[in-house]
Amino acid sequence: MIPFAELDKGSELTVLDNLTGKQVPQGVPLTLGMGETVVVTQALGDTLTLDIGGRLVRIETEDLAKLGVASPGKTDNPTGSSLEDQIWDVLKQSYDPEIPVNIVELGLIYDLRISTLIDGRTHVRVDMTLTAPGCGMGPIMAHDIKTKIEALREVDQADIQMVFDPPWDASRMTEEARLEAGLF
Repeated sequence: MIPFAELDKGSELTVLDNLTGKQVPQGVPLTLGMGETVVVTQALGDTLTLDIGGRLVRIETEDLAKLGVASPGKTDNPTGSSLEDQIWDVLKQSYDPEIPVNIVELGLIYDLRISTLIDGRTHVRVDMTLTAPGCGMGPIMAHDIKTKIEALREVDQADIQMVFDPPWDASRMTEEARLEAGLF
């Protein structure tokens, strides 16, 4: 197994067992057949984006072994870090499948609210946007983020809301993100 951290852009992999990924940006399933050669475009967070004959496909963590790739290790949150810090850490480990920058640095997170419900449970709401409103990856990214936030010990429920007002533009990106995306 190839360690996830050792994957570089341009690395070639061979599909060891049939798997289904999500075509980017449409978000529709695309099946990769055993023996097919694919090229890594990015390996960030815990997902992989591949180029298959000019089509981008996002591969989830649970399918990495079908490419001969070991799943990335879990990132532990520092002991004593606040719940809000833990949530921001989760968000910073979530990447746009086309742009090699995390969603926080891209400026896709508009609001984060943590509240205690009447019954004492902890609820988290994240308002986020997309770089393009019609991107089919939005629901997939939102589900992924919701699952990761709800996996935090202190969180009982998370809601990820897609918002498009105000519309996203490159001015929301950090300077580092603009450098990484080649916008300088």
